[in-house]
Amino acid sequence: MEFDKIVGLLEKHCRSDEAKYRAAHLRFHTRLEYLQQELEQTLEFKGSLSSSDIFPIDFVKNIKKELKLLSIPNAVLKGSDLNALRLLTLNIRDIHLWFKRQGNIYPHLWKVVEGVEYNKDIPALIQPVVDDNGNVRDNASPELLQIRNELQGARHRLRKLFEGVVRKLAKQGYLADITESFLNGRRVVAVGAEHKRIVKGIFHGESDSARTVFIEPEETIALNNEVDALERDEKKEVYKVLASVTAQLSVYHPLFTAYYRVINIYDFIRAKALLATDMNANMPVLQNEPQVKLVDAYHPLLYLYNTAQQKVTVPLTLELNKKQRILIISGPNAGGKTVAMKTVGLLQLMLQSGLLIPVNPISEMGIFRQIMIHIGDTQSIENELSTYSSHLKDMKFFLENANGKTLFFIDELGGGTDPNLGGAFAEAIVERLSYKNAIGIITTHYLNLKVMAGKVGGIINGAMNFDEDRLEPLYKLTIGKPGSSYTFAIAQRSGLPHEVISRAQQLTDRGHFKLDKMLHQAERQTVRLDDKEEQLNKLIRMYEEKKAEYEELTDKERLKQHYATLKLQNKIKKEELDYLRDTERKFKQLVTEWKKASDKQEVIRSAETLLFRRKQLKEQEAAAQKADRMYIVTGKVPRPGDLVRNIHNHQVGTLESVDANKKGMVKINKLSFNVQMKDWIAVERNLKAGK
Repeated sequence: MEFDKIVGLLEKHCRSDEAKYRAAHLRFHTRLEYLQQELEQTLEFKGSLSSSDIFPIDFVKNIKKELKLLSIPNAVLKGSDLNALRLLTLNIRDIHLWFKRQGNIYPHLWKVVEGVEYNKDIPALIQPVVDDNGNVRDNASPELLQIRNELQGARHRLRKLFEGVVRKLAKQGYLADITESFLNGRRVVAVGAEHKRIVKGIFHGESDSARTVFIEPEETIALNNEVDALERDEKKEVYKVLASVTAQLSVYHPLFTAYYRVINIYDFIRAKALLATDMNANMPVLQNEPQVKLVDAYHPLLYLYNTAQQKVTVPLTLELNKKQRILIISGPNAGGKTVAMKTVGLLQLMLQSGLLIPVNPISEMGIFRQIMIHIGDTQSIENELSTYSSHLKDMKFFLENANGKTLFFIDELGGGTDPNLGGAFAEAIVERLSYKNAIGIITTHYLNLKVMAGKVGGIINGAMNFDEDRLEPLYKLTIGKPGSSYTFAIAQRSGLPHEVISRAQQLTDRGHFKLDKMLHQAERQTVRLDDKEEQLNKLIRMYEEKKAEYEELTDKERLKQHYATLKLQNKIKKEELDYLRDTERKFKQLVTEWKKASDKQEVIRSAETLLFRRKQLKEQEAAAQKADRMYIVTGKVPRPGDLVRNIHNHQVGTLESVDANKKGMVKINKLSFNVQMKDWIAVERNLKAGK
């Protein structure tokens, strides 16, 4: 199934040694709740990869030895080891802060660190003693500070004294080309061999050629001894400081172990999430019973390869359950039968190992207790087994151990022996596997296996489609019918002599040839139907697009009409407001004239005229409301035959004609009137009001 290649890809995404170990030792799980949690954690981490707030996994160092030392009494960790523990602790702090920022959107990831609290006392113990490079600080203890100050002073004096000696010897011409060096931790001068008895001091060695000797000048011996003593004191004090801190940290050994476990688990989950991103993997719906329902599934390795080559990968859709347990896949060689079978097997292995798989999320995957696989030539020279003998040995194991929670895969069942006998044994094996309620996939060219779907319950056929005109496999699986092997078509396209092909057809059993021919014709018909279906789907998509465009235009037109109506209503209200203001002004004028006028009847007649105008406006308003209820403004330019409405008195008629001067003829009831078209708008009947 090439599962090892998936493991290799996963290991490349792991950064810590522990995560790589987990990847290399993936386990096949059969507990639904465990798989659910593992897959949910990977899915959540995959979702977090697109966030700007990246999950903090900065600590990837292997500290198994350091943790073991910490558990041993009187053990002493180095400064770099203490700094690693500090960084580990701070990484746990950063993880807690990250979850606090995210809220509760990653509940399954949170379970990994839930119950493992960040202890701020740990960095407080280590930080004052060790710097970021793992070196013990000068002020780690008062004694260490004093020793290092004295050591610095002694080294300074030694350097000045030594430089003076070098200048003197150089002036005397006793020094070799390199002038000075360090041997046995002591600073020495390089003197020509011929002068070694002249320069006084301690002899420390000579060069490989024996032309240069290294002498510690007698002037610096005392200071070198002092520096050596101070350096030994420094080492003792550093050891004492490290031992003290290690002892204080030893009580936190269980906590450090938990920290280290959490960090490595997150690194492993991160690797699985990155692999899922590479292969566009998702989490299917998990079922606690044996079944496989794949929708738009891809072989992960084939998908990655084709994506890199910018090629299209054909998805696989199929379903196996208690009612349809065994799928017999037939079709031409190199048509994709084995790839389809491997896709199902590899995805099931990945899923039950806690990995997301490249399928549509609506897919449903069950849990199997065991997976049995027989693919390829399994002959064995060592055990003196032929291909068919080895094949039968595997089948014996299948039949003895398979049950209702088994998922099996058999490539070319019954191959490697006489076709008639092999076909008979293959049929008997399939019957037995079906009887044991095992679920699986079998690839074959045997016609007797292809016809079993109608005879034995739980068995279904599947065919790999083939384009006979171009002699190319389509890599598409069709469920419900067997496939032709296209033996004669492929032979003809391959250029085999016609007389050889004809003779082969004559020698072929008539019933066998007739059935294969029927399968051949059925498959060609299926390909044509698929083409028709694709054309029909294309037309349906075009119809949906046009429908959407029409609805959009209709909505825009309705909105335009609504705006036109509102604009007209606002205009009417403005006219009414202007009228009221004018009426108020005229009434005030009438009151003034009443007081001044000697002829009161004239003033009364003016008031009656004004009041009559108000009554007329009320009638117009009522007419406007009725027109709004009975008619809808279309917003179109009025054309002959359209219903039109007067914007002043709201009468409705039919437009009979329009001339070049924007004058028209409108028929109201049975009378026709000459009108100015600027006073008329196009309308249509409101059918809802009519009801």
